[in-house]
Amino acid sequence: MNQQVLEAKQNVVKEIVEKYKASQTLVIAEYRGLTVAQLQEIRRALAKDGSELCVYKNSLVERAMDELGLADVKDQLTGPNAIIFSEDVSAGAKVIAKYAKRFKDVLVIKGGIVEGKPVDAAKVVEVSKLPGKDGLISMFLSCLQAPVRSFACAVQAVADAK
Repeated sequence: MNQQVLEAKQNVVKEIVEKYKASQTLVIAEYRGLTVAQLQEIRRALAKDGSELCVYKNSLVERAMDELGLADVKDQLTGPNAIIFSEDVSAGAKVIAKYAKRFKDVLVIKGGIVEGKPVDAAKVVEVSKLPGKDGLISMFLSCLQAPVRSFACAVQAVADAK
């Protein structure tokens, strides 16, 4: 094999490993039959949420998964696959699940890795139903604010009664 080709493949494997290490979630989806325009639409939607859709040769993804010690994912790497990297746990899964419903037979979620653990398609869909980071922070803050608000309302009721 030509040395330049070998180095290019090694660089792609390093790129996959680096993107995986920088992300919380990796989703594998088969995109057989999607048009270029539909794929671009999905890429734009993912980019808005801080996620990225990449297409790599399955053999190079397999090598990257071996390097990361995630050989359980290798059985999902058949056919034309899109790899979605997401910094937020649920953001990329949320977008890809929405488009999988829209393009039913054309875009199929196969599985992925969530916080270092291999998961199947059903788990990816479950993760997509979780609130995002901002939603969780909002819920937490409202829980912290509730006792103070209740106390303020009770004080105001006593003040209004007098």
